[in-house]
Amino acid sequence: MTLKSTLRSRKRIALAGNPNTGKTTLFNRLTRSNAKVGNYPGITVERAVGELDLPGAGRVEVLDVPGTYSLSARSPEEQVAIQAIAGLHPLERPDAVLLVVDGTQLTRNLYLALQVIEIGVPLVVAVNMSDMLRERGQVLDAGALARELGVPVVEICALSGEHLDELRKTLDETLEVPARGCPGPRWSPTSEALLADVAAVEQAVPAEWLRHGGKGGDEARRRRVMALWALLSLDEHDEVVGVPESLRAAVRERRRLASDEGRDIETEIIRGRYDWIDARASAFLRSERAAAPSITDRVDRVLLNPALGFVIFLVMMGVVFQSLFSWADPAIGLVEQAFGWLQGLAVRTLPPGIFADFVTHGLIEGVGSVLVFLPQIMLLFFFIVIMEDSGYMARVAFLMDRLMKSLGLHGRAFVPMMSGFACAVPAIMATRTMERRRDRMLTMMVVPLMTCSARLPVYSLLIGALFPPRDIFGVVPVQGLLMVGMYLFSTIVALIATAVLGRTLFKGPRVPLLLEMPPYRIPHWPSVLRSMWLRSKVFMTEAGTVILACTVGMWLLLSFPRDPGIQARFDAERAEAATEQPAGAVLEERIAALDREQAGAELRASYGGRLGHWTEPVIAPLGFDWKIGVGLIGAFAAREVFVGTMGVVYGMGDRVDDQSVGLRRRISEEAHADGRPVYTPLVGLSLMVFFALACQCMSTVAVVKRETKSYRWPAFLFAYTGILAWLASFAVYQGGRLLGFG
Repeated sequence: MTLKSTLRSRKRIALAGNPNTGKTTLFNRLTRSNAKVGNYPGITVERAVGELDLPGAGRVEVLDVPGTYSLSARSPEEQVAIQAIAGLHPLERPDAVLLVVDGTQLTRNLYLALQVIEIGVPLVVAVNMSDMLRERGQVLDAGALARELGVPVVEICALSGEHLDELRKTLDETLEVPARGCPGPRWSPTSEALLADVAAVEQAVPAEWLRHGGKGGDEARRRRVMALWALLSLDEHDEVVGVPESLRAAVRERRRLASDEGRDIETEIIRGRYDWIDARASAFLRSERAAAPSITDRVDRVLLNPALGFVIFLVMMGVVFQSLFSWADPAIGLVEQAFGWLQGLAVRTLPPGIFADFVTHGLIEGVGSVLVFLPQIMLLFFFIVIMEDSGYMARVAFLMDRLMKSLGLHGRAFVPMMSGFACAVPAIMATRTMERRRDRMLTMMVVPLMTCSARLPVYSLLIGALFPPRDIFGVVPVQGLLMVGMYLFSTIVALIATAVLGRTLFKGPRVPLLLEMPPYRIPHWPSVLRSMWLRSKVFMTEAGTVILACTVGMWLLLSFPRDPGIQARFDAERAEAATEQPAGAVLEERIAALDREQAGAELRASYGGRLGHWTEPVIAPLGFDWKIGVGLIGAFAAREVFVGTMGVVYGMGDRVDDQSVGLRRRISEEAHADGRPVYTPLVGLSLMVFFALACQCMSTVAVVKRETKSYRWPAFLFAYTGILAWLASFAVYQGGRLLGFG
């Protein structure tokens, strides 16, 4: 048996629909949340595939197609919809399409139904939220709609599960007799000019696009479908991949000719389909009474108010931010305690040596550095899914669009950027709510500039050690003002970077934010929890492996080579202390101090320590010495590790934190050989500016690699933020010296 026949031994249903139609809720109910997440072949877009048991067809696959308003495409991600429905990949061909439409937005949703019918794939239409349609005083005649479309139509309520048995039966019958859901095209071009455009483009449609497809689709029919798709999707700014130049040239030529005649091909095609729907709407949809203002309309008067709505949004974002920043702390603390216990168990169980160090500081700390993000990621996805399912996410994008479009983005980018104040890792993953790849990439490149919580220990240590706790004018505390200033600084730089990158590297047209405001509804909690878990699981299995590898690599860098001379010297000092001091607390403290000093000496002799010395000429113009260089290298594991690494460098152990009085005193008293202080307020400010801008976080780099499926973009992120950090830190330090600040 061939691989192809094995993979396609089961029949497949593609579940499609507009965004916010309840498609995901229906998918979860049909598959009983038994789904696997992966990528479409050749495209870095996630998909979910579940299983559905039907009486006649047996066990069938259900493929959850990304939400789309039409089968037009301007990006590789939007291209997924037509790939999945039309079956452009031989192993992805569906045996039927289940199209979910929103009963309250029926005529607009039927545009996608017409396109699916044109393709020739057997189709079943599920009209969801028809109960809300009745509340608005409208009545749907499902039988009349089925006659107009020529395909089976079933009214359902995905949230409550109403009429799902009827839907399963209809799907089973359609798979058994595909012709029931496969009529001829309901609409086709009628004007001579548009027919000429389509005919010209048909000749350039690649032959391989015509070999696969749904049952009932002959070659001529599919050629026309793909020609219409190309005329709607291809232009000079699209991001669609895999399109031959000959097809693009044919589309450009027909657009040019139409423009010379004062025609717009896109408008003619879209208007033609909607005219067909509007002309027949009265046959299947009628109003029994004048519709009173709905709850959605009344709530939107408040939430979409330019002033009050923005204030409410900021309060809600504050709740999300607070949850990521502090509510996750108990769970993060439990993760850290659990791995601390595991480390202790390994220390007690394993004999001292390299292997024990690798297990405790390499593997256990590495896995812990992955799992410590899980509470924040799950909380972020929990709130995002709630906002999506309730209908509020569309309102957020609308509110923030005016600000974000001035930077070259639209409103959907604001939530990930706000989330970056807590942690860049879940914030970057939150960019999945944005449709265009260009917008997602631009947002990912600037999110790490936002001041995440991992920077706070560094700021707290430096501010507490180098800036006395005095007030300006007896009112404004200097330390608090500096902390607020670092947040403002990073936000301003992030916005400037967005504007610059959006006009250079990610230059593209300002695409207007097109939104269909869905009605407010209560989220389906099982779907929310399932979606939260699946998205978090993907992070753990894919980005987590990269983070773990980086953590182990960092341990190797800071632990080798082992100098036997250092071990022998400190063993001799411990033996000498044991002979001079009687057993007791004094001896234990002396031994602990020698252990810390040995750890510092070994770190300084390691490859990481040597790198610190080698980097000193590069970082000296910023006011940094080699010890800070070691701290910067160690901080790449995680920014907050800088504090512990500096504790090791100064022989105080790695259990210090930003509140450690001893470390603060040691930093404030550290001096060069000529007596000049190593750390001054100017050096501290320069170091904070460097940390504010540099991407000193392997987890962030790893998740960018995971999201972009490329090493090029994380390398670019690391390089440009590093250069930006160096230049800004150089300007602060050298500019401060020129102004007389020592």
